[in-house]
Amino acid sequence: MSNVVTDAETNVIKKAQMAKVRELDFALLFGENVKNLIKMLGITRKIPVTSGTALKVLKTTGTLQSGSVPEGEIIPLSQYATTWTTVAEATLQKWRKATTAEAIIKGGYDQAVDATNKKMLLDIQKGIRTQFVNFLATGTETATGTGLQSALANAWGKLQILFEDDAVQAVYFVNPQDVADYLGAANITVQTAFGLNYVENFLGLGTVIMTGAISKGSFYATAAENIVAYYINVNEANGLGDAFSFTTDPETGMIGIHEDGNYTRMQEETYALCGITLFAERLDGVIVGEIDANPS
Repeated sequence: MSNVVTDAETNVIKKAQMAKVRELDFALLFGENVKNLIKMLGITRKIPVTSGTALKVLKTTGTLQSGSVPEGEIIPLSQYATTWTTVAEATLQKWRKATTAEAIIKGGYDQAVDATNKKMLLDIQKGIRTQFVNFLATGTETATGTGLQSALANAWGKLQILFEDDAVQAVYFVNPQDVADYLGAANITVQTAFGLNYVENFLGLGTVIMTGAISKGSFYATAAENIVAYYINVNEANGLGDAFSFTTDPETGMIGIHEDGNYTRMQEETYALCGITLFAERLDGVIVGEIDANPS
């Protein structure tokens, strides 16, 4: 009589279950990082959109007529118009990473697959940050000042006028080298979110975010209320979740992760989908500033 057991034991943990656990860990980590980013930026609006949605900014155009009007003559009209201009399209981005069987054997699974998965997610975050910083560079307002404090103060004052109907919280993006002097001389607490260092209530002016994506001597500023986070819910993207199986963060579905073994090539493959776009609705509410280090 044979004692060979052909069926797996009840409740035994299988490879597929562990893959789901890893996927969920990555999705939750990314979701938590996004929440920290949104908190850091002071974003109050997270707007779900479908792929292909036009993303628009409010643009104001017009000409101020001369105010030198002789006595008794008709004062000329200064005409202005506001229009929504499409500047981008909500896009679901896709990434894939493959790790060969030989790489897994050589370095072990944790090093060959898990560590590189985490690095891929960090690079995805970096892409989102870079996109937003590049967008801020298209702002239409300017501010300058001698030294960092003066420059940010002038930008703060301008933001209060630009958004005079609201009690706004200012957000600044600055090169770390421009902040370095203050970090050593003052009791300042630096925090980290989404791969960015930031200081809350910096010099009483608002949140300062440090990034090497901005050249030394330059900075961007806007109101937190002007920033919007548009995102595509991966599993609700026009039936995408019906065709594919992605693990997402439960709250928003901002990122989808899936691991699968490709036996034809003997490699472990990781897929990621994400459609996050950070946006400033008013370009005339974004300041592109300069820090003058040499007063004249």
